[in-house]
This record gives sequence, structure tokens and C-alpha cells, in this order.
Amino acid sequence: MSSEFPSRADVVIVGGGVAGASIAYHLTKIGITDVVLCERKQLTCGTTWHAAGLVTQLRATRRMTELAKYTGELFGTLEAETGQATGFKRNGSLRVANTPGRYEELARGASMGRNFGLPVEPVSPGEIKERWGPISTDGIVGGFWFPHDGQVNPADVTMAYAKGARTRGARILEHTAVTQIIVEQGRAAGVMTEKGEIRAKKVVICGGMWSRDLAATAGVALPLHAAEHFYIVTEPVEGLPRNLPVLFLGDEWTYYKEDAGKLLVGFFEPNAKPWGQKGIPDSFSFDSLPEDVEHIAPYLEQATRRVPVLQKTGIQLFFNGPESFTPDDRYLLGETPEVRGLFCATGFNSIGILSSGGVGKALADWIRDGHPPMELMDVDVRRMQSFQVNRKYLEERTTETLGLLFDMHWPSRQFETARGVRRSPFHDKLLAMGAWMTEAAGWERPGFFGTPGTMPTVQYSYGKPSWFTNVRDECRNTMENVTLFDHSCFIKYEVEGRDALRVLNSVCANEIDVPISKVVYTQWLNAKGGIEADVTVTRLSDTSFLVVTIAISQRRDIAWLKRHIPDDAHVFVRDVTSAMPMLALMGPKARAMLSTLSPTDFSDAAFPFGTSREIDLGYARVRASRLTFVGEQGFELYMPTEFAGHVFDEIVAAGKAFGLRMGGFFAINSLRMEKGYRHWSHDIGEEDTPYHAGLGFAVVLNKAGGFIGREALLQQKAAGPVTRRMVQLRVPGSEAPMLHHNEPILRDGAIVGSVTSGAWGHRVGASLGLGYVSHEAGVSEAWLASGTWEVEVAWKRYPVEVQLRPWYDPKGERLK
Repeated sequence: MSSEFPSRADVVIVGGGVAGASIAYHLTKIGITDVVLCERKQLTCGTTWHAAGLVTQLRATRRMTELAKYTGELFGTLEAETGQATGFKRNGSLRVANTPGRYEELARGASMGRNFGLPVEPVSPGEIKERWGPISTDGIVGGFWFPHDGQVNPADVTMAYAKGARTRGARILEHTAVTQIIVEQGRAAGVMTEKGEIRAKKVVICGGMWSRDLAATAGVALPLHAAEHFYIVTEPVEGLPRNLPVLFLGDEWTYYKEDAGKLLVGFFEPNAKPWGQKGIPDSFSFDSLPEDVEHIAPYLEQATRRVPVLQKTGIQLFFNGPESFTPDDRYLLGETPEVRGLFCATGFNSIGILSSGGVGKALADWIRDGHPPMELMDVDVRRMQSFQVNRKYLEERTTETLGLLFDMHWPSRQFETARGVRRSPFHDKLLAMGAWMTEAAGWERPGFFGTPGTMPTVQYSYGKPSWFTNVRDECRNTMENVTLFDHSCFIKYEVEGRDALRVLNSVCANEIDVPISKVVYTQWLNAKGGIEADVTVTRLSDTSFLVVTIAISQRRDIAWLKRHIPDDAHVFVRDVTSAMPMLALMGPKARAMLSTLSPTDFSDAAFPFGTSREIDLGYARVRASRLTFVGEQGFELYMPTEFAGHVFDEIVAAGKAFGLRMGGFFAINSLRMEKGYRHWSHDIGEEDTPYHAGLGFAVVLNKAGGFIGREALLQQKAAGPVTRRMVQLRVPGSEAPMLHHNEPILRDGAIVGSVTSGAWGHRVGASLGLGYVSHEAGVSEAWLASGTWEVEVAWKRYPVEVQLRPWYDPKGERLK
């Protein structure tokens, strides 16, 4: 191999930690061998070298678990393949609970693992003691045993990846700092290093805590921040078994790992310490940070009670090293929305080693194929918001995200730090009316409403949470009267130009060439027919349209749309979200109430469902669209920001005569669940076609010009009955367990699918869910009716009713 500095490559990888080395390894494995990896100092010198090397497989979601599962399997063969020792041993892991709530969390996760064959079994305190002799089981409720988990030497496994990549032709350049990403005409064109320029078709940022600042040179937002991470290594412990499993005690913020006859005890404490706010020194390499025994002392003291042998064992090493964390505790993976051909795999939140194999394989396939190999929404970089690179925001959020790895992951749990960032014009009014705010993509939005003038207190639960009755009242009021929801967080794009119709019709599966003032519900599909976005499109004129999507898709959807506009097309796309807040007025009295505020005729004949018009409301001009996401008669009201306060006050004043009350997003989730309305990123995504999701009514196969994904849908229809399909679930009984996500669905005792989302349906009085089930001969009503159905929740099975139709108003009579 030439020793000359390369001037070009197919792919340049920036960063020589475990992620960068894995991506190089996997690229060369699939035949992309013209790869250059640039490392500023030496391989592993940033974070990888001091990682604990834990190899666990169960993660919070299905896809993250599958990536981790692949990594564990790869570690079992990597040493034999490359001849480089990895230190991998499959000694299993124990996850232990001190409280019933934690045990349920673990049990729900274990049930999720059954969906894809993850070996796991429950263990009693006595069985935990049998497997992990040094532990004191005082106060322990129980736990779960994962026999295929283990541990690895992080530096050695990185060297194995690197050796495998080199063997197949990759070049690894140490002491080669990348100073800038080169971007030309919106595409990555290479990198500038201290030694010169390397041109490349694709660039991958794997720079760990340096990634944010490097990405900024290309105008790309990669929100992450370093935090101090602590562990100790004891003196040798006499008689310590060398096959001791890894032990996790989330309720005590600690983990334990046998390390050459010693114990490594690590901490994921709440109120962590951000690091590097003013920049990271250029010289930083294989460095540690100053000890802070006082910071970690409460958790270390607790560890000595849990593992009494620590009381008489000296500490050989007190280690403190930086690791990077993202605002939502999930890593950043994929092609960036701002620059084509620029990819990232960074911000691993202390799970980089166990994720490395799956990340490397997934991103290598993505680079080769131009699209993700599977649904990766949980970690897709496009979910992040541009504002989240704000330094102050990241510094404050990082104090929470490190500890959140071990904190309770309650349903609907809200971040407590870096809040109040994006507020609708109604924010202060909503707080005064008793709103308890949740957060999505930085937006503050009501979860539910308590007593006006007070701040509601909450108690999270896997069962019925403290706000259960509040949400019940909001749902019933929506069924009986009229409820007002703040939907300002919904994202709005104006699409204009003489080619706007042609472009939108090529992106949308439904027909967009409709009369002016018509609203179309549609999906944007990829070439495989999978759902990339779930939107409404309103035709404003012959050449202008309004596209509305969900908050978390703001960067993702506009990037998707712009990338499918031909270079010669006369189309302009603007994000007008900040200029156009939106209120949703929902309930059987909505039309009558609006009639007292506006001279417009809102009758079915004059203003049918799916119509959008500008109306007078109070002294303002407002766009009213007759739509619903809750299954009742309703109108979405869009207004310029400066009119928002006036419009809100007018609605609230008029609503007194109609039983108006405020509603939050927890109620919306309950209401939409009863109607079976899908939510993108939970129920529908990149691997789900409209026919899988029961959304075939929103597809027009024979429209002029076709659309992206049409051929895939034609092939799916030609193949016969749909073999995988979304169903509606109901768990009978007033004390039925709540469904949330990933609970296995069983037919006649065999797993045939899993839940995608759930909520309590207050109009029908039952625990409900949505989920997909599979059957080779086709999922039909007859097949659903002929089986005995169960759902597994926290390691227990419950009878469940399954059907294709919604549980509430299946014919849609109330909304029309």
C-alpha cells in the first residue's frame, strides 16, 4: 500500500474511535475498500480507550436492541477473523430492581426482548446472590438474567476492527487532524486536514465530543456535549470469580464489572458534570480529568453497602473521563439533513462499544445504498432540531442525560432541564389555566390541565398515572362539548411555484391535484413504499400549498422534500411554523360555537370535511380547516402570530356557553387511539407501507405522473393478501394493564407481532393499543377472529381483543 498522503477516496471517516473503526471495517466488508480513516492523534485516544467495555443487548427500543444484539454476535467471531484479541467474554449480565416500579420496567423490557428471541429470564433475590456472590440482597425485589451479555476490551476491539479494515484495503491515518468538511453545491466533497485536502464522495463524522464543532464548519447541527464520567477500579479482591456477570443497579446509579480479579464500579449519577464548555484542548489524548471524590461519594458509599467487600478493599484507580451525550440520550446516526453525502455516527451516550457493530453495519449499508437498511428513527440524526446545538442548552441538558441512562424510564417522563425553549404565543395563558407542560422537539405543549392558577404535581406510573382523571375529563368533554388544543408545535411549510403541483404530486402517494381549499391527507414514501412522512397538504391556489407535519420531523421532512425537487423545477419551500400558530377546536359543539365568532357558513353543505378557507374570527382573519385527529367534529385554526392572543381570547370567551375546556396531548393520544389514527415514528415509519398500516385509502395508484414508491406498492398488491398489517387491540377489564410499546402480541400462544403504541381509551373505557401482526396467508378479519389472542405485559399474559376497525365510531359518522 502506498505511503503517500491520499488526495482522494470513496469514503473519508473522521475519528478513530470504536465507531469510526467499525464503519471502516464494515465498508470494506461489503466491497467499499477505497476508505480513508483520519484520526487526529491515535486510535482510541478520545473516549474509547477508557470505556468500561460493557456488552449488553437489551435497549429501549426494538431497533436499538437489534443493533446491540448484532454487536454481541460479531464480538463472538471478530477475534478469530482478524487474529486480534478483543477480550470478549460472554459472562452474562444481571439487571436488578430495588422497587416494584423498576421491576416492572425491567419486566416490560424483557417481554420486548421476546419479540426477537433475546435470551432472558427472571431471577429472584436468592438467584441473584447465587450468580453474583459478593452482593447484599437487602432491599432487592428481583431482577432479570441475560446470559448472552458480556464484556470486552474497548481498545483491543477497536484495533480488531481497524486490522480487518486495513486487511481489505482501508487506509488509517493517525496524527491527521481534520479541520474542515468541504461542501460544494450542498454535497460533501471531502475534508481538509492539517496535511492537505482529501476529496471524497462521502464523509462520515465519528469524532465523538469533537463532532459538534467539526460539523458546524459545514453548517450542520450535531447536538452533543461532553460530560465527566466516573468509575473506580479496586485493588485485587481475593476469591473474586473471573466469570462474574456484569451487574446493573439502576436504582443505585451503579454498575459492577469484574476486571482481572478486581472490581470496576461505575456511576451514572443524576446531576452530572458537563465538561469542555469552552472547547477541548488540541492536545487532549489518552487524558483523564481531575478526581472529584466528593461528587461521587454518595453513590460510592451506597456501593459499599450493596457490595460489602468494598468496605475492606482499597481503590487502585479513581477514574474520570469525558464522554459525549445528546439531548435525548440517543446517538446520532445517518446522513445529515443539511448536506448530502455527509454522514455521522456520534454522541453515543456511553453505549458506543455495545452499539459499534450494529452502527458500523447499518451505516455502511446506508452509504452504499443511499437509504437506511432498516427503520432507524430512534437514532436518525434528522430527528434533532437545529437550535439544540446551543451551548447553554446542551450544558444544562447534559446534567440530566448522563443519569437518565440509569433513571426510571417512565411512560411520558419529561426532561426537567433546558426547558421553556420553544413556546407558543398561548404559553402563558395556558399555564394560568392549569397546564402541565410536556416537551417535544423543544416545544412546550400541554400534557394535561389541572386547577387554574396552580401548578399540577405528577406521579409517573406504568399503570394509570396521576393525571388519569384529568385526561378522562378532557376526553369526555371532547365527546360531549368542545375542547381547545394548542397545536402550534405542528410544522408548516409553504410550497409555491409553477411546478409546485407536479413536485408535490410526485412526492405524495395521494392525489394533490384537487380543487383550491381542499385538504389532502397523504404519505410521502420511499422507493420501497415505506412511509417517510405523514402529512396534510392544503391547496391554497393553483401554484401554492400548505404542508403540515409533526414537530419532531421539522428538519427531516423539509430535507426530504427539497431533495426531491428537480434542479430545473420552479418551486420554493419555506418553513412558516413560527409565523403560523395553530389551535384545534374539537367536539360536537365546535361548529355551533364557531358560528358565534364568524359569519362564515360552517354547515356540511357549505363547509364539508376536508375543506380549508380563510374566515373572519373576531377582528382577525384565520384559516379554518375542517379536520380532526380525535374522531370528533373539529376545525384547525391557523393565524398570523400577532393575531394569536386576540383569537385565543375570543374563543375562550365564546366557549363559556358551549362547555369549552382546555385539552392536552395526553388526551389527544387517548382519543386518537380509540380511532386508530396512526402516529408517525410510533405506528408508521420507513418499513411500513400504506397497505401494512391500513392507509391504502390515501393512495392513488393511477394518478398522472406516478409518485415515489408506486412501483413497490404495485408489486405488493400483485403479491396477494397483505401478510403484515396493523390491528386495533383492546385489553378487557377496568384493571387491565396499560399498553405502551413493543409488548408482544400472541395468537394461540405464538408471538405474531408487537404493540406500537397504546393508551387508555376514555370514551370506550378500556386499555387500547395499535400494533402489527403477521401471517403468511394474509391478515384478514377471519384469521383475526379464529384465534385466541393475548398480549404480554411485564412478563405476564392477558387476553386481548383484536380487530381491524377502530373501537370508537368505526364508520366515522361523528367527525363528518
